[in-house]
Amino acid sequence: MSIAIVGAGAIGGQLGIKLAHAGEKVTFIARGANLEAIKANGMRLIEEDGSEIHVRDVRATKSMEEAGVHEVVLLTVKAHQVGPIAEDLRHLIGPETVVVTMQNGIPWWYFAQGHGGDYAGAHIESSDPGGLIAKHLDPKHVIGSVVYPAAILTQPGVVKVVEGNRYTLGELDGTVSGRVERLSERLTKAGFKSPVTSDIRGEIWLKLWGNLSFNPISALTHATLVDICQFPDTRALAQSMMEEAQTIANKLGITFRVGIDRRIAGAEKVGAHKTSMLQDVENGRPIELEALVGSVIELGRLTGTPTPHIDTVYALMRLLSKSLDTVDGRLSIAAG
Repeated sequence: MSIAIVGAGAIGGQLGIKLAHAGEKVTFIARGANLEAIKANGMRLIEEDGSEIHVRDVRATKSMEEAGVHEVVLLTVKAHQVGPIAEDLRHLIGPETVVVTMQNGIPWWYFAQGHGGDYAGAHIESSDPGGLIAKHLDPKHVIGSVVYPAAILTQPGVVKVVEGNRYTLGELDGTVSGRVERLSERLTKAGFKSPVTSDIRGEIWLKLWGNLSFNPISALTHATLVDICQFPDTRALAQSMMEEAQTIANKLGITFRVGIDRRIAGAEKVGAHKTSMLQDVENGRPIELEALVGSVIELGRLTGTPTPHIDTVYALMRLLSKSLDTVDGRLSIAAG
């Protein structure tokens, strides 16, 4: 199976390395030092137990046009990075191509095919500013997914897995199609857990429950997951944010299959892991705020649900983001 990995970071790297090792035809779409490292030495994966997989003979390019049409496109860039590349994705997509969206947060396609109800077809500006993604990517190509592993790109071309190997898949309309089953089989063969769900939106909310609370709290406090969960004040704040989100989700027809206490316990079990948002703050990268937090507030407004705790944390994160942008701008001017 020909598989394009758009974004060869920690998650894209984990997926691409193991799929290539299992015999799939993988093309990495990457850039900068990471692209050069992959071209020179391939990619190396360090598993949780310390074992390593090194794939050397893989294709890598920065050009989607050069890469050409693939059977499967794994879209592993962050949510705020999808819009700017949406038009170029056409070079990878043929009539039968499957595009697997692997972003955290509420996806741009949430109210697309299969949703139904009062909000069918609604646009979520926080997830798709200006409607760029919807304009260039037809939902008929899309399979939704929920990404559970925690991993780090330790250096160009090298990925270290912190915890997990599960990628849940689901068709937007809730059917269990042949294409989603085939993709699940390929991921399973490569060593992943890849269950197929008939309720991909429910699975997205379950993951988002943690992302919308733990990620910004960690970015603001520089605390790890276990620290947040074991410190009473931040644990209570996370719970309040999750309760507000649960009310919104319930109004959208979502029933959570686990309770808040169990969800928090799951995060605590991951241990001293820095969330992706904290890693972005520490490394001066743009913060994945809108899809994780802004979108939930937007859905709160849509459903008439107050979100005071989420609003407060969102305001603090927006200021932090603005402050980081200002610092980066001053550094750029000074460097120039």
